[in-house]
Amino acid sequence: MAAVLAAGGVVATSSAAQAANPYERGPAPTHAILEASRGPFATSSLNVSSLVSGFGGGVIYYPTSTSQGTFGAVAISPGYTAAWSSIDWLGPRIASHGFVVIGIETNSRLDQPASRGRQLLAALDYLVERSSVRSRVDGSRLAVAGHSMGGGGSLEAAASRPSLQAAVPLAPWNLTKNWSNLRVPTLIIGGESDTVAPVSSHSEPFYNTIPASAEKAYLELNNASHFFPQSVNTPTAKQMVSWLKRFVDDDTRYEQFLCPGPSGLAIEEYRNTCPH
Repeated sequence: MAAVLAAGGVVATSSAAQAANPYERGPAPTHAILEASRGPFATSSLNVSSLVSGFGGGVIYYPTSTSQGTFGAVAISPGYTAAWSSIDWLGPRIASHGFVVIGIETNSRLDQPASRGRQLLAALDYLVERSSVRSRVDGSRLAVAGHSMGGGGSLEAAASRPSLQAAVPLAPWNLTKNWSNLRVPTLIIGGESDTVAPVSSHSEPFYNTIPASAEKAYLELNNASHFFPQSVNTPTAKQMVSWLKRFVDDDTRYEQFLCPGPSGLAIEEYRNTCPH
């Protein structure tokens, strides 16, 4: 916030509290914080019945703190034939950085991306409107993510609901290759050695067709297979949390991890619309 002239011509500045982004949650980020197995927030979880309408139930992970106001939220879908348990490490990992996370089961293990996209949106609506943790969620700060067909579903959800704040497809699979109608900040993470959804025919064309005005990034993991999200993957978690913090929470403290972005032996390639 700019300095202002006080009475008598003395220059005064607003306090740090007044100047801070009201959606900032947690301490100033560091590489060590983002690379740790858990972030600064203690979390708890609860199960969601498969009888809810619109998706197949799942698990909600949430920060136990009630002293910092409401949190942004993200719904995450597993891939084709997979259960939430295949990628469930992401739930507490992301929640521990100050988000409410709902990891969903799909209505059918065979659901295609368009259906998974609708189910992700139904899960967000449930989280905001009917869940027992709805008082912890800021319904204006929502995101989607998913693996494989769930990643393709997160693109579908983002394209159909432009009010979302972020999308993070992981090794996404989708027969639709052109996402020029997408307006949501999107981070795509692909695996160099993916033979199920090869980056050359999935992640890369998806990224290339998303307009730069939407804000986008593409991270390709060195020698990673299609199944890299199914075990703890620190580069994935680090970029995913940073992207969610930057765009769901508008927390510019995380810009340093996005621009110029990650490098090292684990990274095959990184592209971004820096600066944001």
